[in-house]
Formats: sequence, structure tokens, C-alpha cells
Amino acid sequence: MAALFAKVLFWATFAVVVACIEIESEGSKGWADAAPTWYRTTGFWGKAYGMIMGGKPLTGYHAFMFFLPVLIFHTHFFMGVKWSIAEELVAWALYFAWCPLWDYYWFVLNPAYKGKFKREYIWWHAKSYWVGGLFPVDYLFGIVISLGFAGGAAWLSGSFVHLIDHQKLLGGFAVYTVMLHIVAPFYRRWYARMRKSDDRSKVDIFYK
Repeated sequence: MAALFAKVLFWATFAVVVACIEIESEGSKGWADAAPTWYRTTGFWGKAYGMIMGGKPLTGYHAFMFFLPVLIFHTHFFMGVKWSIAEELVAWALYFAWCPLWDYYWFVLNPAYKGKFKREYIWWHAKSYWVGGLFPVDYLFGIVISLGFAGGAAWLSGSFVHLIDHQKLLGGFAVYTVMLHIVAPFYRRWYARMRKSDDRSKVDIFYK
């Protein structure tokens, strides 16, 4: 139980940190709308990405951000953990379970989206089907895919341990998410307080 608690706490908090980084860089302009990056909806990669991601545009930002968590979820293989097909599937199971947290936590914590986690307010999720009007089906796909990878790992290892552990992890993520809703107002107040003053004018910023 302690190991499960630590795992849930670490990976869910990692999702919070990444979500907060994006809130700091994007503000109310989601999906890198105001970022100095490129957008693609045409061409092979633009169309393929849109089909896979529910009509969302491919951006330079997301092209690189895809690889960051993928690499992080594989770091243990370069720190002494022996690689196997089963362990590879476990890594991908964790990745697909984590991605919905990362995306959803952006809305939970972002002051601009307080009470606005609805299809009509989120243009980049507007083309997706919303399950019961509560959340985009992309989240459900992520959970189902993660269970598929965990099930594959269990089948290869000849034990249900991987699948059972993953189901417990998902339950832990659900509990963490409920708790995050409780503490989110404190973050939003801190976010507002930090923007009451700014020392940018006191820094010798220049460009040549």
C-alpha cells in the first residue's frame, strides 16, 4: 500500500507540475494558441495528428512535448531496471493513464477555466465527443488504452499482477484528482497574487 501511495503521489504530482508549467506559459490561451510555434492541419502529419487527436492541430510545441513524458517514463531502463517487452508495456500503460491527468489538471488549476470545463469553452476539445457532457472521450480512450497495455504486460508475464496494480493506480489517480479539486482554489489565489506586481522592468532585458 505504501508503494502504491508513493507511486500515485509521484506521478500525479508530476502531472500537476507539467500542467502548471503550461498554465504559466499559456495562460488562458490553450493548445499553445499564443505561443511562438507553428500550427499544422494540412499535409500528412497535420491530417494524421488531427485524426488521432480528435481534430486538434499539430503544433511545434506538442510535437516536442509528446516526447518529454515518453522519455521520462522510460528513464528507469537507463538506471538499472532490466528492459523486457512486459516492462515496456507497463511504461506505456502508465503514460496513457497519465496523459488525461496532465490535460485535465490544466483546467482544474487554470484560473481562466474555473467552472468552464465544458465543450463550448474549449475549442481544441470541441470536435471530440464528450462523455455525458462531462469530459472528452479522449480521456476515456487514454484509460482504455492504458488498461490494454497493462493487460498485455500481464499476459506476457503470465500473471495478473501488472493489470491489478494498474487498476489500483487508476483508482489512486481518481482519489488524487478529487483532492486536487479541493486545493485548486489555493493555487488560483496564489496565481493571482503573484501577478499583482512584476519586476520585469527592474531586469536589464535586451535583444540584439
